[in-house]
Formats: sequence, C-alpha cells, structure tokens
Amino acid sequence: MAAAGYGKRSAPDQAPRTRADFTHLPPREAEIATYIDRLPEGAAMDVKTLAKQLPGYGQQAVGTALRRLSEAGHLRRNRELADGDGTRWVTRTHFTRTARDDAWWTTYLNGDVPPDHDEEQQPPAERNAYEALASVGRADPRMTLSAAECAELVPLTDEWLARGATAGDIIRALTTGLPEPVHSPVALARRRLRDKLPPERVQRTRTVPRPIAVLECTSCGKPEFPKDLLGGICPACRTTPPEPDRTEVPVEHTDFIENLKAEIREVRTQRPFR
Repeated sequence: MAAAGYGKRSAPDQAPRTRADFTHLPPREAEIATYIDRLPEGAAMDVKTLAKQLPGYGQQAVGTALRRLSEAGHLRRNRELADGDGTRWVTRTHFTRTARDDAWWTTYLNGDVPPDHDEEQQPPAERNAYEALASVGRADPRMTLSAAECAELVPLTDEWLARGATAGDIIRALTTGLPEPVHSPVALARRRLRDKLPPERVQRTRTVPRPIAVLECTSCGKPEFPKDLLGGICPACRTTPPEPDRTEVPVEHTDFIENLKAEIREVRTQRPFR
C-alpha cells in the first residue's frame, strides 16, 4: 500500500469486470492492466513498485506499459494539493477498466463526474409520481384512480416530490379524513394536491472548494494543460516513440562457464599445428 493520500484511485461508473476487459491491448499491457485492476484502493502503483511485483518486467517495460495504458484511456495521473495541506503536492494515479476519452478524463479530474451512466436506468420523477398515485387506491379503495387519472395528476404530484414530500406523505394527504361518500376520487385528489401543497424547501448550500489539480504527462510527469495531453501524453513524449518490446532472457553464469569449458576441451583435443 502507498502512503496515506497516495496510490490507486478507481474512476467511477466502470462496467462490471469481465474476461474481455483488456483483450484489445497487447499481452504485456493486458497483463499489467489486469494486475492493476485488482489492486485495492490506495495501493502503490508507481513504476518501481509494479516492477518488483511483476516478475519478468523491468522498470522500463512497466513504464512503457503505463504509457500505453494511458493512451488507451485506462489511466491518468494528476498532481493536486494534499487534503488539509495547502503547501504539499501529491501525485494521484487514476485507473479504470472501462476506457475513457480525453474529454471524459478532463471533466473527471477537474472534480466533476461525467454523465457516463445510462440515464434511462434511473427512474424519472414522473414514474415516482405515478406510482404514488397508483398506491392511493390500495391504501383506501374509495380513492382508487384509473391509469388516465393518475397520468392527469402527475404534474401536481411532481411538485410535492420536488418540495421534499414522500410517497407516504402524498397517500396520507389523499386518504385522511375522507368525506362520505366520495363521489369523485380524481376531483378530490386534485383539490387536495393543490390545497395541501407543502411549502418549498429552503436550500442551504455550502460552498466546498475544489482541490487545485494539475494534470501530468503519464510518461514523464511534466504538468501540462489538458488540451495538450492527448491520451495523457505531452507533446514532447509523443514525438519520442516508446521503447520497443523486448523479451529479456537473462544469461546464467553457470551456463556460461559450462559452455566455456566445453570450448576449451574441444581446442585441447585438436591436433597441434606443425
């Protein structure tokens, strides 16, 4: 784990984990991305630490892989003032298994959560109002409303919900102290929704200062303006291609010595020159 305030930070609204998350990446980058994805929040993921934890990859290979993960939209780094400290800057590393474009990352690192999730999955206010009205008849059959009547009363009910009322508040307002008999449930509901409308809520907002943040090049760590960081890489690093993939095969000293001994024996068995 990294020191407090540092380490991995997971971006919001990621898709569920699957086997195909990183299949679009080269094998080395896919392996490193899979490892980072499973690290807990706050885990150290600097080049040196990752190289120690991933056998077979040196610091240069890990650094190149992180650059490519940044270009693919999975990783960004930024520098910001530490929480509660107006003088100390810390570097944060943000990761997402769901690739994002530069615009998304800029919005997120500026302190906003981009509208990436599916808005249709969220229940609209009209649906909440309709369900509350449809429940009134179950609370008291005398106030049963038809589908068309519920739809007609939705705008009035929306205003109740906007002022902080709950579905229970609406049901109680429409079923408490009913007259005998109830001649027109929809007319009575309409009148009560208008006459008993609760007061508007007083919004007490508190301004929370956003942390001062500066985006960094994933490759060299140089601070840059967001518009200059394409794929999280600064202009200078983009003109310098990443190191090519190399499979390093270490030479064992014992093998070297045995090969040398074999060559010496071969030379000794040869007939001397005359």
